[in-house]
Amino acid sequence: MNNTISRRNRVRTRAVAGLSPAPDGRNSGGRSSWTNVWQSRWLAYVSTPIIVVLALLAWQLYINVSGISKFVLPSPWEVFGAFFHMIQQPYIWQLHVWTTLVETILGFIIGFLLGVTGGYLMGKFRPVEAIANPFVVASQVVPKVALVPLFILWFGFDISSKIAIASLLAFFPILVNTSFGIRSVSPAMGEMMTSLRATMWQRFRKLEIPHMTPYVLTGAEMGMILSLIGAIVGEYLAGDRGLGRLAVQLQNDLQVPELYGSILLMTLLGFALYSIFAVLRRVLIPWHESVLIRQRDS
Repeated sequence: MNNTISRRNRVRTRAVAGLSPAPDGRNSGGRSSWTNVWQSRWLAYVSTPIIVVLALLAWQLYINVSGISKFVLPSPWEVFGAFFHMIQQPYIWQLHVWTTLVETILGFIIGFLLGVTGGYLMGKFRPVEAIANPFVVASQVVPKVALVPLFILWFGFDISSKIAIASLLAFFPILVNTSFGIRSVSPAMGEMMTSLRATMWQRFRKLEIPHMTPYVLTGAEMGMILSLIGAIVGEYLAGDRGLGRLAVQLQNDLQVPELYGSILLMTLLGFALYSIFAVLRRVLIPWHESVLIRQRDS
């Protein structure tokens, strides 16, 4: 009886751990194998190309069946052709991609510094949160597009206005996540640091920074993408260069495949900026559960 219970426990443990079934074959019909497939990080590398190919085929099929004008929806092959032609042009990189990248990164840096500083103070000191929170919320409920004319009036038509818009959009998620990370520090850990007579700097370096770093990185992931969106929106409305301005020019010239190609270029740039934080997670917080789970699944 005890041997049977022990064997069942071993089988269950191996299934939960993602291991192969036990040699006695008493597992539940390969259930752990399917669990490995669904939980593996390699699933995305298989499913994503399949979904993209199916979407492209559906796109082309819709064009063939509906007979829609190519000035409204060009074929995917025309879009890819226009895209590859665009990325071979030096001025696309030197004038448009570089401008958008500079605006995005500078705006993100400003938003990051303000967000982390404000989030730390709001999470650490409740009176600061009570005073600042209404103004922070008010800055976010106002539609950002409505603020673009003011930013242009204040900062001009150069990249300064786009940097200001990008920093405003990046600021809020970083601030919220940083504040939440500081407030989530365990009181027991704080009491332990007090019992060890840790200084304020030691408490900050040994306890608060490691605890809030995962939250800051989560906010920074969203902040970077929002910063890119802010820079492009600013270029749409008031810019003489950048990917947003390029899209407006292509639309005005009725270069529709190239317009779709510019959107694809913006998307790939966003993916590249977002992927930076996947690397930063492995470098800065290799001990965190979000990183360990991916390593186990791989």
